[in-house]
Amino acid sequence: MRKFFLIILFCCISYIGFGQAEVGLEIGNIAPEINLPDSDGYMIPLSSLRGKVVLIDFWASWCAPCIKEIPNLVNIYNEYKDEKFSVGDGFTIYGVSLDKDRKQWTNAIAKHNLLWTNVSDLNFWKSEGAKIYNVRAIQACFLIDGNGIIIAKNLRGKNLLVILESYK
Repeated sequence: MRKFFLIILFCCISYIGFGQAEVGLEIGNIAPEINLPDSDGYMIPLSSLRGKVVLIDFWASWCAPCIKEIPNLVNIYNEYKDEKFSVGDGFTIYGVSLDKDRKQWTNAIAKHNLLWTNVSDLNFWKSEGAKIYNVRAIQACFLIDGNGIIIAKNLRGKNLLVILESYK
């Protein structure tokens, strides 16, 4: 009888877990949580943006390719922030800066008019966000749907536009 009970219990546990996405960094995984302070010191969890399509963008004010990409991101953000997608309601960016100098970081946000959520623990390459997402080089980004599922990685410029358009 005990053996029968254990088999039933195992089947129930297996069934409950079947089909659920796991947290990870691959497409189809639930994006790991990041909870870092914004430029005012308020902790902003990535999960607070659930419901929207979110580009998690790892960048820094000292990264020339990151700065070069900013005009594209600003245009995409402005064009799609209120868009209704099949995988989320609106588009936003969760910018994770790998800066270590607060003034350089906040000056870059102001100078480039980055109106989306910007966070940083100012720990450079030891940033908690970079550790969680295994970021070894920037620019790095992850696109997640309204449920927090990773739907694409490392998209820039036209490639990001193509993916966003495909979900309209």
